[in-house]
Amino acid sequence: MKLVSAQEMRDIEKKAGGLGVDASTLMERAGLGVAREVAGVLGDVSGRGVLVLVGPGNNGGDGLVAARHLRDWGARVSLYLLGRENPEEPLLVECRRRQIPWARAEEDQDQAVLGRFLASADGVVDAIFGTGRFRPLEGVFKPVLERVTEEKRRRPALKLIALDLPSGLDADTGRVDPATPVFDATITVGYPKRGLYAFPGASHTGKIAFVDLGIPAEAAAGIATELLTPEGATRLLPPRPADANKGSFGRVLVVAGSENYVGAASLACMGTYRVGAGLVTLAAPRSLHHIYAASLTEVTHLPLPDEGGYLGAGAWQALSESITGYDVVLLGCGISRAPVVACFMDGLLAAGLKKPLVLDADGLNHLAGREGWGAKLPEAAVLTPHPGEMARLTGLPVGEIQDNRLETARRFAGKWGKVLVLKGAFTVIASPGREARLSPFANPALASAGTGDVLSGAIAGLLAQGLSPFDAASLGVFLHGLAGELADETLGKAGVLASDLLPLLPRAIERLKGGYRNG
Repeated sequence: MKLVSAQEMRDIEKKAGGLGVDASTLMERAGLGVAREVAGVLGDVSGRGVLVLVGPGNNGGDGLVAARHLRDWGARVSLYLLGRENPEEPLLVECRRRQIPWARAEEDQDQAVLGRFLASADGVVDAIFGTGRFRPLEGVFKPVLERVTEEKRRRPALKLIALDLPSGLDADTGRVDPATPVFDATITVGYPKRGLYAFPGASHTGKIAFVDLGIPAEAAAGIATELLTPEGATRLLPPRPADANKGSFGRVLVVAGSENYVGAASLACMGTYRVGAGLVTLAAPRSLHHIYAASLTEVTHLPLPDEGGYLGAGAWQALSESITGYDVVLLGCGISRAPVVACFMDGLLAAGLKKPLVLDADGLNHLAGREGWGAKLPEAAVLTPHPGEMARLTGLPVGEIQDNRLETARRFAGKWGKVLVLKGAFTVIASPGREARLSPFANPALASAGTGDVLSGAIAGLLAQGLSPFDAASLGVFLHGLAGELADETLGKAGVLASDLLPLLPRAIERLKGGYRNG
């Protein structure tokens, strides 16, 4: 599903007009779709009170159409107009014909009418501002939204529903005005907007639903950013033919582990297996072999020369003699930032590894400060930094990276010529060709040590099964996020361990095959 900026959405609507879908048609479709979603939030709307806050632009027009439909379905609808001047506009006339009560905020100085409307409402629809220019909430708008927040605080059962965007949320950046309420649901129309998937705005949206306006696909051609969806992820799942053997699903060499980070290697290996890879070999420091051999019974082992529990200077030579038998290399999980490991990385970069590569954690940290490292890695490489690692690789402050995650990931994927996975809430997957995909998941259940090792293993396992680096990274991120949602369902948001995700990865795959829907 395309993920758009405000300007891109305006351009798409303009192109749709040129393709025979005019603005009034889009508004009718939007209003009907929103009304249906509001009914889904409230349940049977017959007899239920719905207050629609109607702003001055197209978003307000969508709200008026939704109000009309809700009234026809038996809801007790009221309209509160903000900055909407023409009482004879056709959309408002249609509502008046249905005897829907209405008032203007500008004429309700003491908010007495607003108070009555709120008191009888089961739900409030914010149709004030859509994807227009971001502006601070001031004038008549601010006190109205503050009153809505006050009523929600007094009556938690009151449902707050945003039409397209919560008013006061920047469609592009996710910045949010202090007066913006926290909504139970946001019904976004056409295509979802970037700001819905960026903090702090994402904390105000509630559950996000989508209304398809029937815009011709060619109107959105050229949009390079997508939101990962269950439908899109399902299309990426590699086949599992009945006559397959372990060689059919790829061989992965995991180079990981050190004296201080023993568990990282185990998580990466099992993450690789749990998405369906056929064979996984762990190449780890020899002194740790007895630990891994006892616990990783399904993994084969390639003990490497080590120095004090770290990959030693001779480790690359030993590894290079065996690497030809593998389809993918996963490197970096728990190898540490010890100086001796830098010698191992020197050997890898000098040799010019040709195998598809997933590079994570300290494998990335060892690249920081090196010149021209992008050209020394294989073309089919996936880099998986968290914001701290990204800061070391780029020299940018973490705050600057987090303020513009999408464009930062896109910029450096192009600079380095590699697929880049910028981890975190709403993980970004960017390709060297400026394509980008955004994960729909932001789950604190995944905020614990080792979950990134599971993710890098999942990406490597999917890469070994024949997916392109961009698709393997995208599907790996989605499955990892969905496994987090499944963990949340059974364990909650606190106390989930990285190892808890491992048995949930196959369940996530089966959930996709079964027609899972989110949002």
